[in-house]
Amino acid sequence: MAGAWASGLLVSFITLVPLWLFTRRFKKSTRMHSVVVFVLGDVGRSPRMMYHAESFASNGFETYIVGYRGSKPTTALLSAPRAQFFYLAQLPPFFSHLPFVIVAPLKIIHQLIAILITILFTIPNTPEFIIAQNPPSIPTLVVMWFLSRVTSAKVIIDWHNLGYTILALKLGETHPAVTMAKLIEKFFGRSAYAHLFVTNAMQDFLVSQWNLRQVGLKIVLHDRPPSHFHRCSPSESHELFCRLGLTLTSSSSLQSLLPNFELPRSTPFTTTVPAASSICPPRDGFPSPVHLPTLREERTALLVSSTSWTIDEDFGLLLEALEIYNRVASVKGDDQSLPRMLVMITGKGPLKDMYMGRIQEAQRTWDFVQCISAWLDTADYPLLLGSADIGICLHSSSSGLDLPMKIVDMFGCGLPVCALDFACLQELVQPGWNGMVFKSSEELAGQLISLLRGFPRSPMLETLKSAFAKTPDSPSLSSSHSFGSLIDAGQDVGGKWEWTSWADNWNESIRQSVLGHHVSQS
Repeated sequence: MAGAWASGLLVSFITLVPLWLFTRRFKKSTRMHSVVVFVLGDVGRSPRMMYHAESFASNGFETYIVGYRGSKPTTALLSAPRAQFFYLAQLPPFFSHLPFVIVAPLKIIHQLIAILITILFTIPNTPEFIIAQNPPSIPTLVVMWFLSRVTSAKVIIDWHNLGYTILALKLGETHPAVTMAKLIEKFFGRSAYAHLFVTNAMQDFLVSQWNLRQVGLKIVLHDRPPSHFHRCSPSESHELFCRLGLTLTSSSSLQSLLPNFELPRSTPFTTTVPAASSICPPRDGFPSPVHLPTLREERTALLVSSTSWTIDEDFGLLLEALEIYNRVASVKGDDQSLPRMLVMITGKGPLKDMYMGRIQEAQRTWDFVQCISAWLDTADYPLLLGSADIGICLHSSSSGLDLPMKIVDMFGCGLPVCALDFACLQELVQPGWNGMVFKSSEELAGQLISLLRGFPRSPMLETLKSAFAKTPDSPSLSSSHSFGSLIDAGQDVGGKWEWTSWADNWNESIRQSVLGHHVSQS
């Protein structure tokens, strides 16, 4: 694979550099206040990069988003007047029938050529900045290094994780390909104009281990959800579950788990009740009834876990924990009985069929727990989080230096989490305050049991939810921020959380420190 990558890179450079030099005289000059937001993957499944694009566009930059077509991007990004999408060409489908040893180098060569053609020739202007996420490191970092040389664009690397540590999960830490990947990532990653880090731990590691102290600007930019992430009202939840009605009746086991409901008057989690409203004209001297949604007292507890179904998330832990919960919940005579539980797992990925097959087989004998997988559009996903009772995160972090965006989204929706512990998780999750941390399936099961006793008025769960509520001592939150903001991870200001939105955090960290005078003042 390393040889295929090297040969693909060489062929691409030999082919495109002379062509770029020839056409350079016909190309427009560098456009001030312009940026390429580069994603070597599905743009719609890269939330942090989409948020970067929204921020650049709102700060006066002509913003060119380059990546692969797939999931629908956010509505805010699609409607941004200065944002344009340039999708990379995919390898023709018939190549998938060829042997891997042939497809691999062809895919790399095709990928490199597609990237260079798009950024060098297709976008309207040579960009002033290029921001790219890492990983994937190969060929992203090498291509960004090359483009910075031939276009003089300033490259910003957003360090989500370390690519070689992800490769090591598949091949082992001592594999020669992992060693080569680490060397490539370290060498080409050091050449950026600016480095953004998702955690303090990531910055500390790269500065000390990769000698970034004297190389480029360095900014820790903790993740934040956008402003439309918030805790849902009963009306919003009711509308969501009405749309998901078919999903919630997909099997007889689900129908037996959930309370009876009749759309659109009721769902498994909400119902409508008549209420007098002054906005309706009275009839015969009596106010007209208005049916208002409210949460059902006898509702099933709703847990949500979002995933990419990759090897760094062990859903076997969740399966074992749910087995324990079901066994304990089945015991009769408990003064504070446990509720039935629906677990919705959102996302797509390579290990989905394997894990869901195991879950479906196990839950055939369960009476108190059922799991379903679902793929939601970008508008419904935050509504599901904002309607759930507990979030589950199984992200283990290949490097121990990144933080899962899914927890950020959950916190933005006022949703407490139970999260698998790893080295720097304390920068985000504070046990007993905004969530719980577990290291085993037994611990997770115990936390679910403790949090759900007495549901829907569980004292422990209400304590965690109260951490997201606005208090008189909390910094002022505008209606546009709502819960679409997050604690400045790891920072405890006088015992209270410091709330900020993605936009506020980005403007303070990136606009002032990285872009400086480049930012349009218009």
